[in-house]
Amino acid sequence: MRIVKVIGGVLLGLVVLVVIGVTVLAFYHRQQLREEAEEYPPPGRIVDVDGQGLHVYAEGDGEQTLVFMAGHGTSCPSLDFKPLWSRVVDEYRIVVVEKAGYGWSEASGSPRDLDTILDETRQALDSAGETGPFVLVPHSMSGLEAVYWAQKYPEEVVAIIGLDPLTPAAVAALPEPSMAELNVTHFVSRIGLSRLMPEEDLGTVIPLLALDELDDAERRQYVAVFFRSAVTTPMLDEVRHLNTNAQLVAEREVPAGTPTYFFTSSEQEAVAPGWLDALTGYLGQAKTGRHLHLETGHYVHYEEADVIAGEIKAFLRDID
Repeated sequence: MRIVKVIGGVLLGLVVLVVIGVTVLAFYHRQQLREEAEEYPPPGRIVDVDGQGLHVYAEGDGEQTLVFMAGHGTSCPSLDFKPLWSRVVDEYRIVVVEKAGYGWSEASGSPRDLDTILDETRQALDSAGETGPFVLVPHSMSGLEAVYWAQKYPEEVVAIIGLDPLTPAAVAALPEPSMAELNVTHFVSRIGLSRLMPEEDLGTVIPLLALDELDDAERRQYVAVFFRSAVTTPMLDEVRHLNTNAQLVAEREVPAGTPTYFFTSSEQEAVAPGWLDALTGYLGQAKTGRHLHLETGHYVHYEEADVIAGEIKAFLRDID
């Protein structure tokens, strides 16, 4: 009986130490977030959309505007898309709208259904003074948003340039997401435990850091924003809405009149067999549809930015 009491006392002591450690870490994390917010202010404009601040980054003076739309979980879209937008900004105006909970944008309590997300994106562009019609450049999950945009407001969409974009049929090919794992990752990020991650692991989570596309200051900036915006509440809610959002798009006709070009990756097809067939099947319904399959990772705009930038310019010249 005495041994049981001793063991119980040791376990209780360990629990108390863990609670104290987590509390100290969370306090340190919040302090670091405040300091990083001062050191790395948003490079674009924060606009008010329904009482929340959304970050809109823009460059270039071209007559045509390309709107870059981040895939799920991309913690710093304005920098994440830099390998690609930096190669087309000489001819086009580029805009990156960071959705609620992404990058420098505030997290939102509003549901992450497509109507809400699209409404917020359009309001953010309008508040920032960006006028359409636009060329939409969605990556991954935001492919659903781009297609829905063209379905609801075809007059606002010149073309869709998909970077391994999600289509309704491709949802079935995706491995079933584990909400339990996502919730644990969300908790770890919110208390700042991710700050204990070794540098080599951080490079795995943010592969753009290993490339020469960002300077040292931008790398530090990206990491700071990662600690702020990794696996936020809106990102979790996007996963919960995935199937209903896909169904909403599937129930409408494919916007066949919208010129579309998809860049697909060999990695995504390996992870989600059937992905390639789903995307090419979608393109088969477009009046003007092109496709380029790349031997690269899912973030096609990292490794093949030169190829994609050249193809975008040629495609937009052709449809013009």
